[in-house]
Amino acid sequence: MVKLKKERKIYVLDTSVILYDHLSFKNFEDNDIALPITVLEELDNFKKGNDTKNYEAREFIRIIDKLSENYTLQDWIPIENTKKSGKFKIVLENANLTVNAIKVFGDAKADHRILNAVLSLAETETNCKVVLVTKDINLRLKAKALNIKAEDYMTGKITDLKELYTGIDNHEQVESASINSLYKDGFVDEIKGIKKPGSAHYYILKNGKTSCLAAYNPFSERYERIEKEYVYGIKPRNAEQAFAISAILNDDIKLVTLQGVAGTGKTLLSLAAALEQKNGFNQIILARPIVPLSNKEIGFLPGDANDKIGPYMEPLWDNLTYIKNQFGENEKKRKEIDRMIEDKKIIITPLAFIRGRSFSNIMFIIDEAQNLTPHEVKTIITRAGENTKIIFTGDIYQIDTPYLDEQSNGLSYIIDRLKNSKLFAHVTLQKGERSELANLANELL
Repeated sequence: MVKLKKERKIYVLDTSVILYDHLSFKNFEDNDIALPITVLEELDNFKKGNDTKNYEAREFIRIIDKLSENYTLQDWIPIENTKKSGKFKIVLENANLTVNAIKVFGDAKADHRILNAVLSLAETETNCKVVLVTKDINLRLKAKALNIKAEDYMTGKITDLKELYTGIDNHEQVESASINSLYKDGFVDEIKGIKKPGSAHYYILKNGKTSCLAAYNPFSERYERIEKEYVYGIKPRNAEQAFAISAILNDDIKLVTLQGVAGTGKTLLSLAAALEQKNGFNQIILARPIVPLSNKEIGFLPGDANDKIGPYMEPLWDNLTYIKNQFGENEKKRKEIDRMIEDKKIIITPLAFIRGRSFSNIMFIIDEAQNLTPHEVKTIITRAGENTKIIFTGDIYQIDTPYLDEQSNGLSYIIDRLKNSKLFAHVTLQKGERSELANLANELL
């Protein structure tokens, strides 16, 4: 039988792919990778700063510089030192194109120059399939309008959002004996009809009018009853919130994700549960990525550094103030919070300000995690030292960055990838508890 020769493919990456994942060019098996020279120019503009995209730009530039030590970037350079490695090069525009994107769209902006580089490569590499890879939906549409094959960058992208792990199951026909044992003993080894999962998982168990909240503990390998307990003055208002608190208070679980729409209590519960465990950690850090509002970079906002970041951090301070207000002016717990702030035992900060740190004996809460890339959440988790617990919270349907979506953001990524780990717990909160008006907006607007 004659073995058919594999068609050579050249994937052309645009700037958005590099800023999403600086190692992206290594994720195309043995296929070749081309980078329009315009992308190098754009990366130069992104190399300064503390944001994720600045880090990704710098790392990619360093890697390409090292990769091209013995070559020019007009050569096809091996990406890895293996026979099956793909190759990499920079591609230029051709002024004499049959189809010219700049002329078609009437603008010489970077996107159209990138399209021209792809068209140039397609005209010279006629024996290959040339594919543009970009996180920019509009650029993909423009490419397809010019008969260019265009794809999204799929590494780290969840294939089926409907199957995304929720962490909770509802069972209506549970044997009354199991529910009775949970109430009597606080645990049960087996529940008929329920298969033991590999990680922490939460259950709403019912038998007629009798019901019970339970969690599977992967360390004891049994089902344990969950009670709605107060944490620093905050009481869970529904089963989902009780599960979230249980996950955070479980010392064996080192990574928790809470996903849900606005008003479900993700950040408030995380902070209250963290305060409840304050004696087990040296510091509580509450951080969130800064996403510029109305396309205005933070550097253009008035004032010093604290003035610039203030509007972004205010929602986090609001949660802390809400917890403080559960107690009177002279109550011990209120004074403890003030003292922790003064002693920097509680820190509220932009995520970029703590980049590169390693974390030991810290409770680390990352809010708005849907605005992080898979690579960034991995970087955060790999920084965890001894006795560190990390909580990611966010709403995967409220993404504020242009090159992420429900399937490709860092929060969705870790929920999907870590769902079977014993050290991990996830809870999807669906019921809003902020107000009837907030619930109305989430449901109908």
